[in-house]
Amino acid sequence: MSRRVKRPLRPAGDRAKGARPHRGPAAERGPAHRAGGKPTVRLGDKQRAPKPFVPEPEKSVAEPPPLPTKVQTVVVTADEDNMRVDRFLEARFPGLSFSHIQRIVRKGELRVNGKRADSKDRLEEGQSVRIPPLRLDTPKAAASLSEAAKKTLQDLKDMILFEDADVMVLNKPAGLAVQGGSGITRNVDDMLEVMRDAKGQKPRLVHRLDRETSGCLLIAKTRFAATALTGSFRHRSARKIYWALVAGVPKPKQGRISTYLAKEESEEDSIMRIAAHGDEGASHAVTYYAVVETSATKLAWVSLKPVTGRTHQLRAHMAHIDHAIVGDPKYFNKENWQLPGGLQNRLHLLARRIVIPHPRGGVIDATAPLPPHMLQSWNLLGLEADRFDPIENAPEE
Repeated sequence: MSRRVKRPLRPAGDRAKGARPHRGPAAERGPAHRAGGKPTVRLGDKQRAPKPFVPEPEKSVAEPPPLPTKVQTVVVTADEDNMRVDRFLEARFPGLSFSHIQRIVRKGELRVNGKRADSKDRLEEGQSVRIPPLRLDTPKAAASLSEAAKKTLQDLKDMILFEDADVMVLNKPAGLAVQGGSGITRNVDDMLEVMRDAKGQKPRLVHRLDRETSGCLLIAKTRFAATALTGSFRHRSARKIYWALVAGVPKPKQGRISTYLAKEESEEDSIMRIAAHGDEGASHAVTYYAVVETSATKLAWVSLKPVTGRTHQLRAHMAHIDHAIVGDPKYFNKENWQLPGGLQNRLHLLARRIVIPHPRGGVIDATAPLPPHMLQSWNLLGLEADRFDPIENAPEE
């Protein structure tokens, strides 16, 4: 299937090498639109800088209702249409752990229109979902933490980029899985067990990163925050920026990738393939990209802004336009390509920045530094991490 890369985004003017990056939010759409209803894409317009997070006086907002202790049946709403079963449960009942969700689904205790469901099945508006009694795991007293648990707690604290009473942003290291799975012995979700509060609330994941992707990972510390932040992701109010090192130099240097992606299973692994509209399991995926700096014609530092949040979206999209991310074990598709000397053969993808409304007012704006293997590559290639990042002014849709 041929790639769909739209006209390049208009560059933001020439800036001297090493110029400090502009920290403005994404450009708003102007009133003028081209025929066909597609907005003109412009980069470089002067923008107001995002407001730093300053908590407003706490609003009188009731916490979500307690978890159900009896069997109940709920109807899938329009906002929940096409949600995976596990994500549906997380959104409805943020106090649930990932392992508890998997357990009730695996045992067939959750049913959709009377039938057993898999955690990865997608729901449709109007379906009836039978939900069994749910529970929170029993909290552990801080004083009873084992030495291993205390080390885990310190490891989490060392990752914190931002924290308040409702939210944490962690700088997840490359190689640490976000959730458990086959062959995974340590993951962020399990590590968060050591942070249960006196009410038994465990901090919970709001979104996910691939195991080998480092950077900003948003964690809700309360059920109230989990509900609000999950809603922000669902309604695309969160802005995420990623940095990657890719093979070759994309042309045009700024553009939009729009495809459909579907999972392709094999005995050994599963990947996301480019699909056609209407293919079973295919979801629309949109990514903006911009080349920030190059190393001759062999490598490019690319900034990425995903509009949608599909599995492996950025990795699959960059491979699709023939500029796969360096060190990607699943999607690197360049034949007879040699890794430059001194660079580690690890995934060069960083969740650089996240900007999202805070549940109690204001804005959370967190930035993660380059992980050690990417910092080493930047230094060897002479790339300057404080250069202007043109993707910050890319559209949000």
